[in-house]
Amino acid sequence: MRYTYLTVERDEHVATVSLNRPEKLNTLSIDLMKEIIQAVREFQEDEVSRVVIFTGKGKNFSCGVDLADSNQSSSMMGASMLKKLRQLDLGPKMIREIYEMSQITIAAVNGFALGGGACIAAACDFRIGADDCRIGYPEVGLGMNLSWRALPMCVNLIGAARAKRMIILAQKENAETLLSWGFLDEVALKEELIAKAKEMAKAYAEKPPIAAQMVKKSVNAIASLTDQAVMHMDADQFMLSVGTQDFMEGIGAFFQKRKPEFKGN
Repeated sequence: MRYTYLTVERDEHVATVSLNRPEKLNTLSIDLMKEIIQAVREFQEDEVSRVVIFTGKGKNFSCGVDLADSNQSSSMMGASMLKKLRQLDLGPKMIREIYEMSQITIAAVNGFALGGGACIAAACDFRIGADDCRIGYPEVGLGMNLSWRALPMCVNLIGAARAKRMIILAQKENAETLLSWGFLDEVALKEELIAKAKEMAKAYAEKPPIAAQMVKKSVNAIASLTDQAVMHMDADQFMLSVGTQDFMEGIGAFFQKRKPEFKGN
């Protein structure tokens, strides 16, 4: 399939999926998220590709949801609460599809990976970051919860205390910190990032695919055993948080480039 906002390249047993909206910082529009889901589903029929690298074209991996996407706002305006809840499943569905891919997945994180971009990286099996990359979850700083199934993934990667710090403070953490925490598996020079990712990919691609994929599936099942007990209420928490005055203040401050003043309302 041909994509508008993605590129998919295959080299023997290694494929590279690149988010291709560099002029928009690879932010996640509805159309891009749908293309990611479609691409991931096509890999389910791909018996040649054993490892899939996710990265971003241009300077950034992805700066999260595209808040300026007209389709995002128009699809929610005037919709019933029931329809809104169903529409909010697109992001979680994308993350779930990536997490459950048969192939080994590697995120090659260039530049910023924020919000939904950080969620994509966390959903992959491994993460290599450029030495100047920054990864963070800005949601709390905007007055909303962290959803998209990302909370347990972050906890599983770096532990409870560091996950609380990373998510509640909503800071952009640097590569050195993320490596020491275990969020990143390796750090590479910016200009060597893709080469390092392909080197890692080749090592996994050389292993017997059936055994490797069985191990991946079992480890994911163990790690995410209790996730659904919490993350089923992602959308409910989101609908509650976006109805607060703090959310309006957070979004307003973001676009006005000022520090928000949250009042707990």
